[in-house]
Amino acid sequence: MSDRQPLTIPQSRVASIDALRGFDMFWIMGGGAVLSKLHPIYGRPWTEFIQRQLTHVKWDGFRFEDLIFPLFLFIVGAVLPFSLTRRIEKGHRKSQIHLKIFQRTAVLILLGLIMNGLLELNFDKFRYAGVLQRIGICYGIAALIVLHTSIRAQAIIFGTILLLYWVALMSWTFLPGQEAWKITAEACLPSYIDQLLLPGHILPQYYGYGDNEGILSTLPAVGTVLMGVLAGHWLRSNNNPHRKAQVLLAAGLVSLTAGYLWGLQFPVVKVIWTSSYVLVAGGWSLLLLGMFYWLVDVKGFKKGAFFFIVIGMNPIVIFFVPRFIRFDIAADYFIGGVSQYAGMFKDVSLALGAFAAKWLFLWLLYKKKMFFKV
Repeated sequence: MSDRQPLTIPQSRVASIDALRGFDMFWIMGGGAVLSKLHPIYGRPWTEFIQRQLTHVKWDGFRFEDLIFPLFLFIVGAVLPFSLTRRIEKGHRKSQIHLKIFQRTAVLILLGLIMNGLLELNFDKFRYAGVLQRIGICYGIAALIVLHTSIRAQAIIFGTILLLYWVALMSWTFLPGQEAWKITAEACLPSYIDQLLLPGHILPQYYGYGDNEGILSTLPAVGTVLMGVLAGHWLRSNNNPHRKAQVLLAAGLVSLTAGYLWGLQFPVVKVIWTSSYVLVAGGWSLLLLGMFYWLVDVKGFKKGAFFFIVIGMNPIVIFFVPRFIRFDIAADYFIGGVSQYAGMFKDVSLALGAFAAKWLFLWLLYKKKMFFKV
């Protein structure tokens, strides 16, 4: 395998997007679990900082863990200009593309429902919302927007979504005596709509008054995908690759600044996906995409990104399969004996072993060129 061009990756792919998707899934498939176990061992300020960054904020604020999901949605959007254009160039009719979009949306929603326990048929305690459901819905809406509108219109729709959501949330109050223009978990429009319209059960381990992937907050999540779409259009342009990377990095800094400034008046809240949160998470996503694009596609460090590319080529697999295959049991079988001699690093070694088992599983799929797409 060449350092400049892995033979198993199609030439038309932007390798940095696969690598960035793999970086994102790295934390979901166990990378964060390994690092979070360092604090009980060392108890240093830096390990405490890492552990804190690998947990979600309860309400307003932003930590690294709050970037994982929006980064994935952002990447979903960044791929759309490439995938839809490729289908059009192959001569696919729009009716065929519509069918493909519908199929992919439906499969993602179904997989999400199965992960939530659909087959248990216990609908009184069933959670209808979820991560894959939101990915499917946001993908479907954004794909139709990209297919039927211009880039300018997509940018206008993105801005309109953020502004409308801001006006709707900040002008809505429920409780007598509640301070005007103040959002709280128990008295905000997304919570109210989830309690009123969302079927099934809202799990108490989420923020309690609504669902993290609830009904109304899906709208600004579509905005996150559209932000990725705009970045994808820029990557597809004929501009100089160095300029592409520079503009992505500059746009990321602008988005971060705008998001945090907006957050002074409209708080950065992940669980209801506020507009300021979209800009903050989008800013970090743009910075990461700019850095990955510069390193992988401009400088050609594809071999160095191979570790993440293996993960990024099968993201849905590694999100879905661990619910049914116990990689931690496999790790314990092979290194459980050795871990007994690891002393205080026992938990770290077992977590690392489970992660390694997942990565090797993805590597085997990669070697066989088995890339599962819904």
